[in-house]
Amino acid sequence: MTVYLLLIAAAFVAGALNSVAGGGSFLTFPSLVFAGVPAVIANASNTVALVPGAMASVIGYRKDIERLADKRLKSWFVTSLAGGIASAALLLLTPEVTFRRLAPWLLLFATLLFAFGNRVSVALRGRLHSSQALMLALLFPIAVYGGYFGGGIGIMILAAFRLYGLTDIHGMNGIKSILGGSLNAVAALIFISAHEVYWRPTLLMMAAAILGGYTGPIIARRLPPRIIRGVVIAVGAAMAAYFFYIEP
Repeated sequence: MTVYLLLIAAAFVAGALNSVAGGGSFLTFPSLVFAGVPAVIANASNTVALVPGAMASVIGYRKDIERLADKRLKSWFVTSLAGGIASAALLLLTPEVTFRRLAPWLLLFATLLFAFGNRVSVALRGRLHSSQALMLALLFPIAVYGGYFGGGIGIMILAAFRLYGLTDIHGMNGIKSILGGSLNAVAALIFISAHEVYWRPTLLMMAAAILGGYTGPIIARRLPPRIIRGVVIAVGAAMAAYFFYIEP
């Protein structure tokens, strides 16, 4: 029961964080590993659990999305789906021991990205000069990384939007939820068909992430962003340190 409560709490907060700034995987992936789920399956189950939360946050941002939605979004969506398919195949081909050794480095990379990604993206704002081809070339590897691990994917997508020249943060968060949710959704379907999901904890986390994803945009408009970012960075650093400690 204690483990299930931990998973539910982690998924709720993760759903809310992903709808605002990303970083939810810092909580949910380690929680599944703590619960005894093998690392590769934990990562796959984590992906499946957080997809509905991303869809719920899209509902929360629907009015903001309408301001930015146009023909560009269709090509971005297709690119994200392609990246999700590639990343799922890559994860399924990764041996368990290899992924466990990669996990702390992935968590560290995602934490550093979360901590400094905004500064870099602001400094480079508009450098793509609204080039659709360059934007697609940037989104595909981001989608591959997102489906393979996911930590920091929200920051990466937002950084790409800044490079493209977008400035409406709530609209950007909404489209980020669409792209992140779509690439994770197609990856989740592949993980499910490959029987790489532990369903009991996944379903509990799924329900909690939906609630968190829907309430996240409401919370985002009331809390100072620096507080949210500080919590995510602290959790990410702690989780990376823990995984470095337990891995030989």
